Amino acid sequence: MKPTDFSKSLTDFLSLYLPGEKGFSHNTIASYKDTFILFLSFMKERKIIEANYLTLKQVDQETVLEFLDWLQKERGCGNATRNARLAAIHSFFRYLQYRHPAQLYEWQRILAIPIKKTARPVVNYVTLDGMKLLLMQPDQSTAKGKRDLALLSLMYDSGARIQEMIDLTPACINFNRPYTIKLTGKGNKQRIVPLMEKQMELLRDYMACNKLLEPYASMYPMFSNGRMGKFTRMGITLILKKYAAKARNSDPTLLPENITPHHMRHSKAMHLLQSGVNLVYIRDFLGHSSISTTEVYARADSKLKREALEKAYTNVVEKQTQGSPWLEDAELLDWLKRLK
Repeated sequence: MKPTDFSKSLTDFLSLYLPGEKGFSHNTIASYKDTFILFLSFMKERKIIEANYLTLKQVDQETVLEFLDWLQKERGCGNATRNARLAAIHSFFRYLQYRHPAQLYEWQRILAIPIKKTARPVVNYVTLDGMKLLLMQPDQSTAKGKRDLALLSLMYDSGARIQEMIDLTPACINFNRPYTIKLTGKGNKQRIVPLMEKQMELLRDYMACNKLLEPYASMYPMFSNGRMGKFTRMGITLILKKYAAKARNSDPTLLPENITPHHMRHSKAMHLLQSGVNLVYIRDFLGHSSISTTEVYARADSKLKREALEKAYTNVVEKQTQGSPWLEDAELLDWLKRLK
């Protein structure tokens, strides 16, 4: 069977354009693949078009809108998931504009589909006291306890994403002053993050116990599971939840019930902000592409908001030695009471 223009375009987009020209990470490309697996399922179920017969002419704005509605109505996806799927579709049709310009008008109609508004995310974070309590839980007399403390403390101190921790190798650590760690984030973007002396002591101890300081181990996973393989997201999450549960036994008020690895990143960002670190530096520390992403932490910190308002407050109301005259007016009070 002769390949269709849709299959050829999608294959080149996923296997050549995204990893080669755009430099997207494996996880991002996997997410895009999932979007088009769903789209092909939709076309088969609703349009009765098999994947091997689908052509570019059969895909238009109305079809994409139907697919997005199908995601929400049939699969129960929320606005955030719909927007993520639409972002993948938009990326594909931006690519097609230069490969199949004869249908440029239709591609631009698809690119004009707007994202839906989503609720502003709430930043959940652990207080400094809660973080100290959490990091007191691993048993330092065991190899596993040393590993877990090194893992959790480094995740917090570096503000790393969970995938950045999974991909970390000993070669990413700079043991010369000033101590730093190289993290590879979204889109394979790399950043250098400083590490403190105490964190380096923990890392050295852990790495020495596991022979990770040897030259031959430079590309080994920094943190590995019982089978000496890379941790999974679920594996790191379970470690965090185990120690969070132990910490809640000591003080149930300091750690949330549903804690995730991203809480560690949020917590570091909030603690830096509360210490007076400029948002621009926090943006670079976290590897955000835009300061607007980092501003969510400033919006979330009610303590800083209150302090800023108190500093800017000007008393414009004269101090009164007597009660307000209108409060002594019985007719006015009766009128107010009758208001509905």
